Amino acid sequence: MKVQVNNKEVETTASTITGLATQLQLPENGIAIAVNNQMIPRPQWDEFSLHENDNLIVIKAACGG
Repeated sequence: MKVQVNNKEVETTASTITGLATQLQLPENGIAIAVNNQMIPRPQWDEFSLHENDNLIVIKAACGG
């Protein structure tokens, strides 16, 4: 299926956020993910189903000041 991740089209066979995060090699800590403008708490990533054309935003924490 195709989804949008930070405005880029991604082809995936992942059915959950956890699966997609693994495919994209995202870090285990320091990120947040929104699907269709709704933040999804990390404990729900294993169960949250992705669908064709979902729009995901991956936010990475950055140090600095």
